[in-house]
Amino acid sequence: MRRILIVGAGQSGLQLALGLQSKGYEVTLMSNRTADEIRSGRVMSTQCMFHTALQHERDLGLNFWESQAPRIEGVGVSVAGPDASRPVDWVGRLDGFAQSVDQRVKMAGWMETFAQRGGQLVIHGAAVSDLDFFARTYDLVMVAAGKGELVSMFGRDASRSPYTEPQRALAVSYVHGLGPRPEHPDFDAVRCNLVPGVGELFVMPTLTTSGRADILFWEGIPGGPLDVFQGVTDPGEHLSLTLELMERFTPWEYARATKVELTDAGGTLAGRYAPTVRNPVGRLPGGGLVLGVADVVVANDPITGQGSNSASKCAASYLASIVERGEEAFDEEWMRGAFERYWATAGPVVKWTNAMLGAPPEHVLQLIGAASALQPVADRFANGFDDPSDFEGFFFEEEKAAAYLAEVGAPTPPLP
Repeated sequence: MRRILIVGAGQSGLQLALGLQSKGYEVTLMSNRTADEIRSGRVMSTQCMFHTALQHERDLGLNFWESQAPRIEGVGVSVAGPDASRPVDWVGRLDGFAQSVDQRVKMAGWMETFAQRGGQLVIHGAAVSDLDFFARTYDLVMVAAGKGELVSMFGRDASRSPYTEPQRALAVSYVHGLGPRPEHPDFDAVRCNLVPGVGELFVMPTLTTSGRADILFWEGIPGGPLDVFQGVTDPGEHLSLTLELMERFTPWEYARATKVELTDAGGTLAGRYAPTVRNPVGRLPGGGLVLGVADVVVANDPITGQGSNSASKCAASYLASIVERGEEAFDEEWMRGAFERYWATAGPVVKWTNAMLGAPPEHVLQLIGAASALQPVADRFANGFDDPSDFEGFFFEEEKAAAYLAEVGAPTPPLP
């Protein structure tokens, strides 16, 4: 029986551990926190998982909360005008529903399931020196802990990483008491509110430790009016700032948030990081090799909501590569091949996410505007969150955008 060590108990690490366990591998999982510590700790993310990623969980029988979590059936886009008006507002329908489960709920539950099924769970904050020892006793060591000392083993891939600095300041609040959008009260949707030159507000329903809730998530351009959360440690002050900014920039969202309260004392999060693609193979001091997983090697800005989706897809891709390897060695060539197989999925995500961080070109503004009048355009945008590779066909190049809009019957924009 092949022995595999996974360091990190997030979406990718746990999904991979449980998947390998189901295939008969001897799996050890290292986490720096217990399930109870995760469950009672601070929120970790703003996960919204779309159909393909959710199906990977279903395939492993890990969709424990599917009947409890809100069904997200659409993705809406609103664009704020200079006077806080809303000149663009539409919602695209998803072909398959999305869901968000607070990672405190999911990771704690999955970790307990792993242990109950006989997996070896080690509660220990691993250092490089630990992995140097373990690499000699396991057939494969994978690092799925996206922060801390271990990430330094994986060098930045400059050819795939256009940014060296954070492109957004991030601020998250989990709340109870948010009202519905009056124009679409019959189904749940993720709402993307674009404030040109300032940032973005995302609003999404979720399942948290206390039941149904909503996530208010500001992404602010560094140094701009939304970049005010650094150093704010009081959760109540964090929420107040969030609401003040909503009232100023997205009053239509603020109107349904006047009675919200935080879900719990750990329901806020703030930070920033530079989007980065790293070398997938880490070399230990003793010569051993480790394979980076998910956001250890491909860390996107959350502006496109792809973090947990990419983690699930990475785990599924690596699982297939490991099983197909049989009894052969997990050498460096195999590691790089396994990553490139995943990159076929991750590459389009990186391209789309990095494009969304910049000022949109005119043809993208035309696409967003056309979605207000043409439901097929809105629906295609929405389903791109599940399959970002589709953006290649109509989003990046002016000629392809024009051809697509002509295909769906959009009026030709006037000549300048």
